[in-house]
Amino acid sequence: MSNIKVIGIDLGATNIRGAVVNNNTIGYIISQRIKSEGSVEDVLNDIYAVVDVLLQNDKASAIGIGVPSVVDVAEGIVYDVQYIPSWKEVHLKKLMQERYNIPVYVNNDANCFAVGELYFGKGKGADSMVGVTLGTGLGTGIITNGKLYAGHNCGAGEIGLFPYIDNVLEYYCSGSFFGNVYGLNGVQVFKDAQAGKEMALELYAELGNHVGNAVKMIMYAYDPELIILGGSVSQAFEYFKDTMWQQVKTFAYSKTLEHIKIEISELENSGIIGAAALYYDYQK
Repeated sequence: MSNIKVIGIDLGATNIRGAVVNNNTIGYIISQRIKSEGSVEDVLNDIYAVVDVLLQNDKASAIGIGVPSVVDVAEGIVYDVQYIPSWKEVHLKKLMQERYNIPVYVNNDANCFAVGELYFGKGKGADSMVGVTLGTGLGTGIITNGKLYAGHNCGAGEIGLFPYIDNVLEYYCSGSFFGNVYGLNGVQVFKDAQAGKEMALELYAELGNHVGNAVKMIMYAYDPELIILGGSVSQAFEYFKDTMWQQVKTFAYSKTLEHIKIEISELENSGIIGAAALYYDYQK
């Protein structure tokens, strides 16, 4: 892997975080609140403020940006960005390249997670892999033939929106499960599980069944060699892994079960490093 410095930008609902990434080494991280209820220009200026500082302190050859939205990857246009109402259609790549005169790569944040794992995490060397982010919702990024597959409209892997029970999969298979189904605070449920409280442990066991079903859907749809779980809910893996595997083992093809690997991400700052990793994926 070449010694290239790339700025990784993770655009979230309330904050933007960025750093210069040199291979898998992250420099100083800048974090800034964004005016999520502001105009297109307000949010752009928040992004510019972070990138300007990073470029003042270091010379970078490219910029990668992960956003919570559907993206026209070729043109770098982002549509209907979650939690930023004014960002209905923003030509982010064009605007950034005109300002900084270096290549800019834009993609969905779940795809960035998968690419980050492929180049810098447990997915190194994988030919087929699915990165799964279990947080407020359920996102997935698909790696096939050693490269990100985003689909024609950057919508490949949106299994969280598959119909499931009486809603969609991510209603039951995410950190929102506890609030959606039982009206409980997920953070408190996690603390109760850590304290060994039986009710919380039973709730995580139920969550594990849903996660297991999500894993089976991924296996039927993509047949990957490796699935990597990330996001805040993955930190509670020990509380739902047994029931997850019980459900996974009901998969129809026994030979596939012999080979499938399921790992928990250990990447720190995966949003930043995954955005920077877009540069490497586009060189393939």
